[in-house]
Amino acid sequence: MRILGLDIGDKWIGVAMSDPSGTLASPLTRVAAIDTEATVEAIRQLVRQYEVGCIVAGMPYSLDGSLGQQANRVQDFVQTLSQHLEVRIETWDERFSTVAAQQRMVEAGMRKERRREQIDAVAAALILQEYLDNMRSS
Repeated sequence: MRILGLDIGDKWIGVAMSDPSGTLASPLTRVAAIDTEATVEAIRQLVRQYEVGCIVAGMPYSLDGSLGQQANRVQDFVQTLSQHLEVRIETWDERFSTVAAQQRMVEAGMRKERRREQIDAVAAALILQEYLDNMRSS
């Protein structure tokens, strides 16, 4: 079963995909997050195309573990997704995922313009990989 990972932001949603065995996460794409209906439809198409069985959405908890303004927006979007898709949707703590993604891309020597285009999908892959690793060790 493939699992789709999401890094939900205000302008873009980074998307990552697991391999069929649920072992390895890879960056896939990013989806514009400006129009909710169009965003949900784009994600629905990815779910169909890749035969996704589960979605893992990064939840941006505050440092103290509470839900801040962005986390509330993510919860609202996850709720909307769950009303339009027939796959299980889980959330996963994503604190520092974007920072970690940025650091990895800099270390890999990726140019600034390319990093800007890829940051969301790479962050989604980090979130999804952490989730997959946790599921294997449980």
